[in-house]
Amino acid sequence: MEQKKLSLAYRLLKTLGFNYSEEEYGQIGFAKLFGQLFGNIYHALLLSMMNWWILEPVNPRMLRAFLLRRLGAQVGKGVFIGDHVKFDMNHADMITVEDRVHITGGTRLLCHQRNLADYRSGDDYSKLNYKIAPIHLKKGCAIGMESFIMPGVTVGEGAVVGAGSLVTKDIPDWTIAVGRPAVVVKRIPHPQS
Repeated sequence: MEQKKLSLAYRLLKTLGFNYSEEEYGQIGFAKLFGQLFGNIYHALLLSMMNWWILEPVNPRMLRAFLLRRLGAQVGKGVFIGDHVKFDMNHADMITVEDRVHITGGTRLLCHQRNLADYRSGDDYSKLNYKIAPIHLKKGCAIGMESFIMPGVTVGEGAVVGAGSLVTKDIPDWTIAVGRPAVVVKRIPHPQS
């Protein structure tokens, strides 16, 4: 069986202890490696600025949304982003946050995760590929504290995700969803005419 010729950059990453799969990063070159490194430093600086206490008076509605846009996300108007919210910095361009969305403290938005579909006994977890998919938070939805929004999820217009929820599937418009994994527990009624 012919063994793949791995790039010097990939072997350097392995030597330094990075645990990337060969399929995804095996042919990475030094230019891309350094571009990613400096891009990550820039993104880490932007993410850290979201929680600088000196900027706290302008952070929730103005600065945090501005910084998320700099990371590449599409962010609407009137968006509230609480403290210590974590975004998938390498895939922030896959995040869409529409107008008047509330993302409360400690929430995580993840556009990638290991794909366990073909994971079998004896497999090396570090060699699994990633599932990479966008996140879409529709107009006026609210994400409760310490929740996780996983790859490929759309949270519908006006929907509310309860605190501490793990959202692995789409949440319909005008519903309340809670739990790990999150399930819809209530439909929000339309106003009486």
